[in-house]
Amino acid sequence: MESQVNLVDLVLMPLIAFIVGMLMVLLMRKIAARLQRRIGPPFFQPLYDIVKLHGKQTQISHGLIHEIGIVMAIGGYVAAVTLLPVPGMNGIAEKGGLIALAYMLMIPSLGLALGVGQCANPNGSIDISRALTAMLAYDIPFIIVVFGVAFMFGSTNLVQIIAEQQAGGIATWGIVQSPLLAIAGLFGLQAMLGKQPFEIYIAPAEIATGPMVEMGGKFLGGLFVMQCFQLYAASVLYTSLFLGGGENWITFLLKTLFVVEIPMVIAFLFPRYRTEDVVRLVWKWPTLIALLGLAFLMH
Repeated sequence: MESQVNLVDLVLMPLIAFIVGMLMVLLMRKIAARLQRRIGPPFFQPLYDIVKLHGKQTQISHGLIHEIGIVMAIGGYVAAVTLLPVPGMNGIAEKGGLIALAYMLMIPSLGLALGVGQCANPNGSIDISRALTAMLAYDIPFIIVVFGVAFMFGSTNLVQIIAEQQAGGIATWGIVQSPLLAIAGLFGLQAMLGKQPFEIYIAPAEIATGPMVEMGGKFLGGLFVMQCFQLYAASVLYTSLFLGGGENWITFLLKTLFVVEIPMVIAFLFPRYRTEDVVRLVWKWPTLIALLGLAFLMH
């Protein structure tokens, strides 16, 4: 019976992540439109885009590795969402934990590196070098934040971490117990999503749309799907670590949409940094804040 429940969770959790992720993509576009004094796209536009792109015939393929790279980019996030507990469903979170989740979140960038690198396009190569540099930059404060939260709650099990936060109310939320780690985590979230001022590997004005330079049809549609899962996974992870997860689906959706709204507002108000500036900034302030938060916890 337990195996049947887990199987249902493993099917429903990625489906819910995809639907909520499309809602987050719509929110991102609506925020950009409002800040730029536009109306914005209709409600089902993200779905229309994905269906349209997958309906187009792809005439050029750069080989098996190119296609495997896209599968890895999406599959990494699909595996990650099964490790993120949601109201009524834990998936395999009790068996995985934060360490396994951290590894899963690295797979999409490596998949993009394989897929785009196979194209032999110089713009794509520049993009991949920047993407891996960005991953190396934000992984440092991210791992410190994850270690700090695990130390604070005495566990790497997200189910237990969420349960402890919900048992004591707002006073036991991670953001209240360690605001410095929460601030560092917010920096890491912005960089993980690749939004301004950390948008160094898209850079359409410099490197012809970054990873999309050789992507069309189903490949570009796959990147749209990956973005839906990326927004969902990052926001749910932050909500689980610092905002007590979701007591029910209403509070869960409100928290995750609020979390993803913060980097979106920042992204469309500020320009991006250069690659070396991103590494210098992320290794300086977020890492320093995370270390200070960790020091206060261990004091």
